[in-house]
Amino acid sequence: MNNKIGVIFDLDGVIVDTAKYHFLAWKNLADALGFEFTKKHNELLKGVSRVRSLDILLSIGNVKLSEEKKQEFLVCKNKEYLEFIKKMNSSEILPGALELLNTLDALGIKYVLGSASKNAPLILKQVGLFNRFAGIVDGNSVSKAKPDPEVFLIGAEKLNLQPEQCIVFEDAIAGIEAANTANMISIGVGDKETLEKADFHFESLTEVTANFIKELVKRVS
Repeated sequence: MNNKIGVIFDLDGVIVDTAKYHFLAWKNLADALGFEFTKKHNELLKGVSRVRSLDILLSIGNVKLSEEKKQEFLVCKNKEYLEFIKKMNSSEILPGALELLNTLDALGIKYVLGSASKNAPLILKQVGLFNRFAGIVDGNSVSKAKPDPEVFLIGAEKLNLQPEQCIVFEDAIAGIEAANTANMISIGVGDKETLEKADFHFESLTEVTANFIKELVKRVS
């Protein structure tokens, strides 16, 4: 087991793509409230908590709601989202993710999940990856959202490593900022311009080679 280095994965946009289901659930809510919610609007909700997402959505539609009504809509939105999640299977694992996990296993490198999603365990179970992670840090175990580094710092504890021994794979600006603040190696997955603050960048996980990981091990140790 290589205990000099560990990996922390964000879930959405890195291992699977549930953004489309969030979008559908938020869009249905906006439709019910009588305004348009587009895919471009949905980008504003990436890596953001459910409560904050609702506030952003309501500001887009210029809608004011009581706290009680907000809670009602949050429960409703989550219920609908969960219905989508329960239909997920292993075909929804993003390209390159399985191969990367296999590479890490072969090199004896442990990895954990660091996600804002409270549904992370359920999603991992649905796609058949739950048992592969050494630990899961999700929305149920953190009090501060990214860009606060709390989720990743707890991830480092689960790996029994110092933050500077950890590598983070992220697709959101807030996640890259959190990793950088935690003094971890940040790897952006997705749009290069958006993720310009990342230490390294890949369009998708299919580009991450075993040699790249080995070089990082050398760099950290």
